[in-house]
Amino acid sequence: MRNFISVHDVTNIDAMVQKALAFKANPFAEKSLGANKRIGCLYLNPSMRTRLSTQIAAQNLGMECIIFNVGQEGWALEFEEEAIMSGKTVEHIKDAAPILGKYFDILAIRTFPNLIHKDEDYSEMYIKQFIKYAGIPVVSLESATLHPLQSLADVITITEVLNNAEIQNRKPKIVLSWAPHIKPLPQCVSNSFAQWITAWGKSDFVITHPEDYELSEEFTNGATITHNQDEALKDADFIYVKNWSTYNDYGKLYESDPKWMLTNKKLELTNNAKVMHCLPVRRNVELSDEVLDGTNSIITQEAGNRIWAAQAVLSEILKSNG
Repeated sequence: MRNFISVHDVTNIDAMVQKALAFKANPFAEKSLGANKRIGCLYLNPSMRTRLSTQIAAQNLGMECIIFNVGQEGWALEFEEEAIMSGKTVEHIKDAAPILGKYFDILAIRTFPNLIHKDEDYSEMYIKQFIKYAGIPVVSLESATLHPLQSLADVITITEVLNNAEIQNRKPKIVLSWAPHIKPLPQCVSNSFAQWITAWGKSDFVITHPEDYELSEEFTNGATITHNQDEALKDADFIYVKNWSTYNDYGKLYESDPKWMLTNKKLELTNNAKVMHCLPVRRNVELSDEVLDGTNSIITQEAGNRIWAAQAVLSEILKSNG
């Protein structure tokens, strides 16, 4: 593995999941693998779980981890080719990235969409420019359209639950359900979850959302899509709850109908479904207290697995790139 940007960088999802679970059982099994290696984690937007879990994962492998908040602690970067830099940006990525490539063995980048220009966001210019000019492996800590470390942790969590469940002789039903929110959010987590679950291919996968909230078919191809949430929830084994803004009329929040919030009453339609969310979550807007604090929630387990997802990825990159 050279870079980790999407599910397409993983040749065997199940093998990666098992590697992560092995690290969960023995976090320091490869504590010398990253000795004398350095990872630079660059944040173009805030983070809590991604930042902390990646740092812990790197340290478990013996790596030194350096955190840098781009724009707050350093110069504002320019990413456009042939830009006339007469505005607020001070340093071009063509000049900055090669230097970072000399300082670090791996670069981990967290960017964020502007939710204004779809073509710009979906071009993934920021992270592609780091890959183009840094000359070292690049890991996505979330990009404008995808969040692969979160999705790997999600598959790890589902696998753990299935290993202890009584689901036999059938595929589990996994539902990605849109949730209300107070503001439009990116499609990153939802795109990524859909991409990983369809690539994994071990479930009946359903996406449910109000009309006009379709995601890009690039990521949802292979899923069943319905605007009827009750229909989608029927006999579900897992429900992944997430808000996302509109894709076609880009970056909008037309409605925030509270009827779409998951409750215990709605869980009665399911096969005692486990409930997932990437966090942070707005209680009693996206998810009710009764669900978050109930026995169906596996959100804390899911967030804990972020460490092992990151550690599995970093281990693969270290081994593949000497």
